[in-house]
Amino acid sequence: MSNPRIVVTGIGASSPLGGTAPESWSALLDGVSGARTLEYDWVEQYQLPVTFAAEAKVRPDTVLDRPVAKRLDPSSQFALVAAMEAWADAGSPDVDPDRLGVDFATGIGGLHTLLDGWDTLREKGPRRVLPMTVPMLMPNAAAGNLSLHFNARAYARTVASACASSTESIVNAIEHIRAGHADVVIAGGTESVIHPVTIAAFSSMQALSRRNDDPATASRPCSIDRDGFVMGEGAAALILETEEHARARGAQIYAAVVGGGVTADSYHITANDPEGLGASRAVRLALEMADASADDVTHVNAHATSTPVGDPNEYTALRSVFGARIDEIPVSATKASTGHLLGGTGALEAMFTVLALRDRVAPPTINLTAQDPEVPFRISGSPIPLGDGPQLAISNSFGFGGHNAVAAFASV
Repeated sequence: MSNPRIVVTGIGASSPLGGTAPESWSALLDGVSGARTLEYDWVEQYQLPVTFAAEAKVRPDTVLDRPVAKRLDPSSQFALVAAMEAWADAGSPDVDPDRLGVDFATGIGGLHTLLDGWDTLREKGPRRVLPMTVPMLMPNAAAGNLSLHFNARAYARTVASACASSTESIVNAIEHIRAGHADVVIAGGTESVIHPVTIAAFSSMQALSRRNDDPATASRPCSIDRDGFVMGEGAAALILETEEHARARGAQIYAAVVGGGVTADSYHITANDPEGLGASRAVRLALEMADASADDVTHVNAHATSTPVGDPNEYTALRSVFGARIDEIPVSATKASTGHLLGGTGALEAMFTVLALRDRVAPPTINLTAQDPEVPFRISGSPIPLGDGPQLAISNSFGFGGHNAVAAFASV
């Protein structure tokens, strides 16, 4: 297996902060929160204990042509919007379809289609259930539809490893390109599950913040008064290709994706390993693939969901890799602004990490009222300059089931 250098040549996003990648990045740097009170009748109908979430700033069905949108669950709509932006941003590469791959993840898939279909069956009978229900709800729908849209025939793969999903897809894309299976890969992730069932379920688990009176400040990673995560939605996509391929076609290059690590805790279906063994091993694997050491890392985009247990566990994991130096590395916890996009979160945060390297700035972490002494990251409510010289950053994602995925990026 050869080890060509792989670079990011296009980015796209539809997030709680903006309908495009530049809009999302600008709002993140400005310290904007994407969390808002939900304006749906079902919030009051079901007397939900949590009445807010970080909905996407722009609905994807307002961007796509109506006939296209009607055939797609919102999760696939978001994926297509983000991928189309990334593809155009990369200059619409002229690539042999047999050398173009798709690696697009989700944590849950077409939840809205599934539950709408169930409601239709109960209320109107089986003849009224849409014939496209299964192709719309299946978790691989986003990847399949992207493959169709871009005529990508090298492969179309879906990872569903909860909140680690789309970071794992990026790692998979690295491996597929290095193995010679594709020249260009559309990688990323999507999620759209802001629904009474998921809000009720996560609330029952006591995983969601209940700051209904002030949604914008509810997500507080690393803050001592954090009380849970804020559910978000949207998608992000990266166009990955070998540096040789990118330079041959004169493409812009944002950053290099130089390593990835994927592990499992084998500890608990929802809780992180308190010693961070799986997470720290994923970081080490990413650095090993990058042929780098812990001393080379200059920025971390933390998973940091704002849960009482998760944030300290991540600190423990990183402390075991970096030692006391972890308290000096600029860390960003961008879920403070975006909420938690579940299966789409890793791709969005990978995109933020790429832009942090391009602009040489660690984005701010808002809502840090008083930092928890058990999570003493170097973290700030203002952007932190990364300085001159080579930069190496990691982006962490950890998911239910004990999934851990870490991607490493380098400046160019």
